[in-house]
Amino acid sequence: MPDTPYVPPKVWTHDAPSGGKFASINAPTAGAREEKVLPVGKHPLQLYSLATPNGVKVSIMLEELLAAGHTGAEYDAWLINIGDGDQFGSGFVEINPNSKIPALADHSVDGEPLRVFESGSILVYLAEKFGAFLPTEIRARTETLNWLFWQMGSAPFLGGGFGHFYAYAPEKYEYPINRYAMEVKRQLDVLDRQLAENRYVAGDEYTVADMAIWPWYGVLAKGELYDAGEFLSVQDYIHVQRWAAEVAERPAVIRGRKVNRTWGDESEQAPERHSAADLD
Repeated sequence: MPDTPYVPPKVWTHDAPSGGKFASINAPTAGAREEKVLPVGKHPLQLYSLATPNGVKVSIMLEELLAAGHTGAEYDAWLINIGDGDQFGSGFVEINPNSKIPALADHSVDGEPLRVFESGSILVYLAEKFGAFLPTEIRARTETLNWLFWQMGSAPFLGGGFGHFYAYAPEKYEYPINRYAMEVKRQLDVLDRQLAENRYVAGDEYTVADMAIWPWYGVLAKGELYDAGEFLSVQDYIHVQRWAAEVAERPAVIRGRKVNRTWGDESEQAPERHSAADLD
């Protein structure tokens, strides 16, 4: 810990970059920073994203829809490089005023593109549009949405909390790492207890809840997120491990993980996706 404790000022001001991996793009203001028109492909669904856990949720959903025979789910996926600040271009901000990936534009609605942003909202939108991966029976639907929103509320502690202080902060400090490691392990325990009694997160059916949770907690269980598997003893969560391995083997998950990916083995990368052939 630092020798002198930090004393917050009476009024916070953004006097200098906060440091860390994303210091160059972080700011306390919203809105476009440059004029930049988004490309539009030939399909009604246009995805603007990056293969982070939140982005992968949607590309997995689209690939699952296509695998289930929903040909109307064909899509173009365009790379939004958040490290370069693409999310602050005027075209992207028009689709998502929050400047976060992923964002979706549906050009099949009423002649005007319909914007859909926030990954959970996109999953529900697509599930309802195609009548898939979201049960209609009231109890099953509610349980699925319970877990979908559990992920939306929990993941910021894993990503912006633990991930930031453990992997990205310019300096490592004991208190925030311990605080968020404890919370992530608590969340893994919540998930492990649920999966002890259910094949998939919300029950016997594979749903949008699995698609939302797996890119965060399934990938963490596989030891591929923040290189933190050993630190968090992820092998101890045996039911999460079983579920994570099963979901990872789904062909649509394998394909969806490649979309808008620009790192790792070249065979696992598809910076843009305009047809199924781009993922072969």
